[in-house]
Amino acid sequence: MFFAGLDIGSTMTKVVILDQAGAMRATIIGATGAEHRRLANRVMEEALAQAGLAIEQISYIVATGYGRINVPFADKQITEISCHARGVIFLIPTAKTIIDIGGQDSKGIKVAGGRVVNFVMNDKCAAGTGRFLEVIAETLGVPLTEIGPLSLKAQDSVSISSVCTVFAEQEVVAHLADGVPTEDILAGLHEAIAHRVIGMAERLKIEREVVFTGGAAKNIGLKKAIEDKLGFPVLIPPEPLLTGAIGAAILGRELVEQAQARGEAIARAERALREATFFN
Repeated sequence: MFFAGLDIGSTMTKVVILDQAGAMRATIIGATGAEHRRLANRVMEEALAQAGLAIEQISYIVATGYGRINVPFADKQITEISCHARGVIFLIPTAKTIIDIGGQDSKGIKVAGGRVVNFVMNDKCAAGTGRFLEVIAETLGVPLTEIGPLSLKAQDSVSISSVCTVFAEQEVVAHLADGVPTEDILAGLHEAIAHRVIGMAERLKIEREVVFTGGAAKNIGLKKAIEDKLGFPVLIPPEPLLTGAIGAAILGRELVEQAQARGEAIARAERALREATFFN
């Protein structure tokens, strides 16, 4: 059997197809557009082609993320908190705290015994999100993929005190006008995001191992800032964008297995009743 997870995020869409053993048969990562339904069909077709499968061969499909309700062919919609946690636990079983920084929100998730026990979320403000990084990168004229490595060259990071994207952008422009090196501004930016996100996650009582996920986890400068703030290393999955889609596929597999177990239990009970009736 095969199981698919679709994570329709605010900026990126991810698809994973797993087989029953948990091996990934297909992975797709692409930009999220305005037409979520059309996008869902397209990325699912791409994933099926990559896996060499037909839609009829997929036993269960779970959709998660910002646009999960716009996946008409999904068997179930599950919140991104549950899916991210399940995906992280599958990849890193020792995880106890998850910090996820996505395009439009950031989350802290506490797990124990393989389950979510608590979470906090910032989805009202762009500060501390991938979009915040994009805006500042554009202001500085630096490609988003280069801001992490560049920030590591900082000699004296500057303070970015504003937690609002608009005011933080104004601070950056003021620092540039004062001749502050770009790398020092970026280091200060990463420190400000780390301070905000860790402050949010501390409401959960952070415990190791801490796993950092989301597109921002690919930013080596932000990773360092978070580790400096925590005082210990964080773990990052091989592809930190895929944890939600992986978790969705795994939850789909578990739902099918539970249904099978219930069916087998009912069949055993019916067989026992039939045998008892026959012998009596």
